[in-house]
Amino acid sequence: MAVYDLEEQEQLEDLKAWWRHWGNLITGVVVAIAVGIIGVQGWRWWQGHQAGQASVLYNAVTAAVKANDVAKAKDALAQLNDRFGGTGYAARAALLVAKTLFDNGDKAGATAQLMGVIDRSSEEELKEIARLRLAEVQLDQKQYDDALRTLDAKHDEAFGALYADLRGDVLQAAGRNADARVAWQTALTKLDANSPYHAYVQAKLDAAGGPLASASGSTSSAAGGAPAAAPAPPAPAAAAAPAGTPAAPAPSK
Repeated sequence: MAVYDLEEQEQLEDLKAWWRHWGNLITGVVVAIAVGIIGVQGWRWWQGHQAGQASVLYNAVTAAVKANDVAKAKDALAQLNDRFGGTGYAARAALLVAKTLFDNGDKAGATAQLMGVIDRSSEEELKEIARLRLAEVQLDQKQYDDALRTLDAKHDEAFGALYADLRGDVLQAAGRNADARVAWQTALTKLDANSPYHAYVQAKLDAAGGPLASASGSTSSAAGGAPAAAPAPPAPAAAAAPAGTPAAPAPSK
């Protein structure tokens, strides 16, 4: 029994020595893990709380836009940008307000909202939608060079047909009929041949003189003569993207 007690005592002393050597480190690791878990949970709660409040203001913007109440829409958007500018709701609300401002004749205001999305949004898809709509506003204001520069920005292939189609519209409006036809031909190669949008772009190309012999020709200002009147577009410039435009994704929380 005495031998057993001695062995037990030796084990206890070894354990004490081990704890003196490693105890602080283990305690620190445990505390760090606990703090990390609490921090993650707190961050998730804070994000959820922020998203919930941001969604209330986003819904206020949406309601004002539906009622065509420009003042209320701008006020709700200002609060959203001021308090929750970093959320996904802010950029989406700005796109809605930009459309409303354009529809009500405030093209400078629409441009400012779209530029804000391009400059501040962290979501590339929203930036690409904003650039497309900004180019439509610039086309409406006969700012053809600015519109072409806007469309020159790198964009996802999903937007390729829309960008090429709008480029054709800008080039035709600028009197560059041959270049416009090249742009529309490019758009057609990116569209489903059976889609209504393909038929719409094809109608514009045919009205402008049909396909060029070589669609890979330069984008110079080759004169193609005065183009025939193109068919009416399915939606006013900047008021809504043409059929087939990728919808803005649901706000991230």
